[in-house]
Amino acid sequence: MYKTILKPALDFLTALLGLILLFPIFVLIVFFLFIANDGKPFFFQHRPGKNGKIFKIIKFKTMNDKKDVHGHLLADEFRLTKVGAFIRKTSLDEIPQLLNVLMGDMSVIGPRPLLTGYLHLYNDFQNRRHEVKPGITGWAQVNGRNAISWDEKFEYDVWYVDHLSFVLDLKILFMTVLKVMKSDGINAVDAATIEPFDGN
Repeated sequence: MYKTILKPALDFLTALLGLILLFPIFVLIVFFLFIANDGKPFFFQHRPGKNGKIFKIIKFKTMNDKKDVHGHLLADEFRLTKVGAFIRKTSLDEIPQLLNVLMGDMSVIGPRPLLTGYLHLYNDFQNRRHEVKPGITGWAQVNGRNAISWDEKFEYDVWYVDHLSFVLDLKILFMTVLKVMKSDGINAVDAATIEPFDGN
C-alpha cells in the first residue's frame, strides 16, 4: 500500500510544499546562474526512470560550456563555476527536480537516475534499480554519494528496492539533511564528479 498509494501521494505533496517554501531561493539561484552561465540557469538531460522509461531531468546548471581549442568541453573541474560550486556543495542544484516529482517521473526518495548511455551496460542485478522511480536522494547517496564505487552504488540501490518502506524513506530523508549540512561525499576522490560507468 505504501509503495503504490501513499508514497506517490507523499511525493506530490512534499514536492509541492518544497517548491512553495523554496521559491524565493529558487528565484535567487536562477538570477545568479543566469549571469554565471551566459543566460543558461538550468540543465536538462534525458535519464531513465522506472522500468527504463526515459524522461528529462531538470537541475540547476553548475558548470559552464567552456571548450578547448579543438571545440571539446573542458574537464568538469575546469567548468565548475564559483556559484555552481557553492550550489553543488549545498545540494541546491537538486531543487528543480521537485518539478520532476510533481510530473510523476521521479520520487523524493529512490535510486538516483543515471545516464541513458549506461543502460546497455547493466547486468540483470544492476538493472533492478529501475524497478522503482528514481529519487532526488537515495540509499546510495546517504552512504557515500560520489565518494563510493559503482559496485557499491548498485548494491545500495538494489538493497533499497528490496527493502522500500515508509520507515526507510524517513531514515534516508533524515540522513540526507545531515549529509547536506556536512557536505559529505559530493565529489569523487580527486575529481569534481565520479568517473563514468564503463560496465562490468
